[in-house]
Amino acid sequence: MSEEAARVYAVMRRLVLEADDRKQRVVDALGMSYIRSRALRALAVEPIRMSELAVRLVTDKPYTTVVVDDLEARGLVVREQDPDDRRCKIVRITPAGREAAETATRIITAPPTELVALPPEDLEALDRILGKLH
Repeated sequence: MSEEAARVYAVMRRLVLEADDRKQRVVDALGMSYIRSRALRALAVEPIRMSELAVRLVTDKPYTTVVVDDLEARGLVVREQDPDDRRCKIVRITPAGREAAETATRIITAPPTELVALPPEDLEALDRILGKLH
């Protein structure tokens, strides 16, 4: 690995992961753990089975139940019987849950202050360079 690449990656990592603790900002804004906000963001896309939610959150089923129990108690999600398999539950987001998910998404996806402060020509150059990486 080149020293230049390591230096650039260190700046990118600090900018995205360390400079602005977005996870903590989500926790503070919503008054709940970050994993709960991740569940809401997943459910804002579509209602899903509890087992699928556990996979998406990378949590075990008992912990996913704890998360959904708490979100349900807050009025952010509801559980319904899966019409295709009565043994399974589908979790569906409520309007209040969707609002919380949108708040979390706004916080997570907002560009870092340092990036916004760059002049347009630097942003264009960075966009061009990053476009080569995907």
